[in-house]
Amino acid sequence: MPLALLALAIGAFGIGTTEFVIMGLLPEVANDYGVSIPTAGFLVTGYALGVMFGAPLMTVLGTKVPRKRMLMLLMGLFIAGNLLSALAPAFAVMLAGRVVASLAHGAFFGIGSVVAADLVAPHKRAGAIAMMFTGLTVANVVGVPLGTLVGQSVGWRVTFAVVAALGVVGLAGVAKLVPDLPKAEGVRLRHELAAFKNVQVLLAMAMTVLGFGGVFAAITYIAPMMTHVAGFADGSVTWLLVLFGLGMVGGNLVGGKFADRALMPMLYVSLGALAVVLALFTLTAHDKFASAVTVFLIGALGFATVPPLQKRVLDHAHGAPTLASAVNIGAFNLGNALAAWLGGVVIGAGFGYTAPNWVGAVLAAAALVLAFLSAALERRETAASRTVAGSLPVERPTTTVHH
Repeated sequence: MPLALLALAIGAFGIGTTEFVIMGLLPEVANDYGVSIPTAGFLVTGYALGVMFGAPLMTVLGTKVPRKRMLMLLMGLFIAGNLLSALAPAFAVMLAGRVVASLAHGAFFGIGSVVAADLVAPHKRAGAIAMMFTGLTVANVVGVPLGTLVGQSVGWRVTFAVVAALGVVGLAGVAKLVPDLPKAEGVRLRHELAAFKNVQVLLAMAMTVLGFGGVFAAITYIAPMMTHVAGFADGSVTWLLVLFGLGMVGGNLVGGKFADRALMPMLYVSLGALAVVLALFTLTAHDKFASAVTVFLIGALGFATVPPLQKRVLDHAHGAPTLASAVNIGAFNLGNALAAWLGGVVIGAGFGYTAPNWVGAVLAAAALVLAFLSAALERRETAASRTVAGSLPVERPTTTVHH
C-alpha cells in the first residue's frame, strides 16, 4: 500500500477523533461554560450540520482545485477549527470552532476516497478506500477514549489542542506523501445533481439519516446516562467508548463482507436488531454489565449498515457518484444532528437520561420500514421492465451502443 494512504488515514483519524470525542466530554464542557447538558449537545448537532452542508459545498468548490491542494486546504480548516475550540472563551465561540472544523469532514472523505482509489491498481481500490476509513474507525477505539481520558484528567481544552496537532501531522503527511494528481476533470454539476432524482438514492440516504440517528440518540448522551443511571465512575466512560469503537470496527467489517453478497437482508437484520437493542437499552442502562454489552452492540449494529448503505447510494447514482457519496456522508451527520437534538429535547422535558434510547429505537424502526419499501419498489420496477421487455416486438438491431 502506498505511504500516501497512511497520510490520508492520519487525517481521517484526526477527523474521527474530533467528531466523537465531544460525547465523552459533554459534562466537563457544560460545567465549564455553565450551560445544561442538552445545550452542550448543540456541539454535536452543530458539527453534524456543518458536515451536512459542508460536504456538498466543499466538494463542488474542490472541483476547481487540484486534489492534493484541496486536501491540504481542508486539513488547514480542520486545524483552525480545533484551535478555536481549544481556546474558546465562550460557548458560542466553541460552537463556531466546531462548525469550522466540520466543514473539512465530508469533503476530506469524499475527495480522499477518489485520491486513495487513484493511488492503486483498479483491483485494489476498495481496499485503498477502506484503508483511509480505517483511520476513522480506529479513532473510536484509540483517539476518542484517549481524548476523553485526557479531557477528564487534564482538561477538555488540552484534548482539542492535541487534535489540532494531529491535524498538523496529517497536513504534513499529505504535503509530503500524496503525489500531485491532475485536477479533477470538470465535473458537470447538472450531471451530478441528476443522481438525486433517483428514488432509490433518496431512500438510501433517508435510511442513513434514520439508522444513524438511532445510534447517536443513545451515544450522544452516553456520559451522563452511564454515570447517573448505570452508576459507572466518570473514568469508566473512556472504556465504554472503547467498547463502542470496537463494535464499530467489527460491524463495519461484517457489513462490508455481506454488502456484496446479500445487501438488503444485511440491512433488514442490522436495522431490525438495532431498533430492538435500543429499546432494551432503557432497561439494560440500569445494570453495569448489561449496559456495557448494549453499548458494544449499538456500535456493531449501527456500523454494519454503513457499507451496504454507501454501496446502495453508489449503485443507484449511476455515473455521478462523487457528490452523492459526499452527500451521503452528510446524511450520516444529519442523523447525528437530528438525534442529538431530539435526545436533548426528551432529557430537557424531564423524561430522564435513558429517554433518548426510545427516540433511537423509533428512528431505527423507521429506517427498517424504508428498507422494506425500497426493496418493494425495486421489485416492482424490475417486474415492470420485464413486462415491457416481453411485450416489445423484436426488431433487428440497426445500431450498436457501447457503454
